Amino acid sequence: MSTFRTHTISVTTGSTETVADLTADCEAYLREVAGGGDGLLNVFVPHATAGIAILETGAGSDTDLLSTLRDLLPPDGRWRHRHGSPGHGRDHVLPALVPPHATLPVIGGRLALGTWQSVCLVDTNRDNPERQVRLSFLG
Repeated sequence: MSTFRTHTISVTTGSTETVADLTADCEAYLREVAGGGDGLLNVFVPHATAGIAILETGAGSDTDLLSTLRDLLPPDGRWRHRHGSPGHGRDHVLPALVPPHATLPVIGGRLALGTWQSVCLVDTNRDNPERQVRLSFLG
């Protein structure tokens, strides 16, 4: 019989573009709800200006991602969506490139990530320093 459990965590991203590693939060949640079983973990950020990415962190990839996003989505005055900080319209395009969710396999109660993979919140919106992330386990 499958069970569905869900929980929301708060993440402070601050006033600069950031890639926040959520892997430890995901693993802690799975220790509480997975019971050592198999299933799926869905990670969802219910914000129009943030996304979820699976990538290596700490070796420059997170900085490279933010640099690439600045190249693809420059924080300048070209955007039609104009409320907030200058260039904020780009933040509303971000989820089309970095989706607001990821679904990951859970095997034996643990995330089945590759050696260098981490679950990350990507936030380029300097106007909203507090984020909610929903973790949902189906197993």
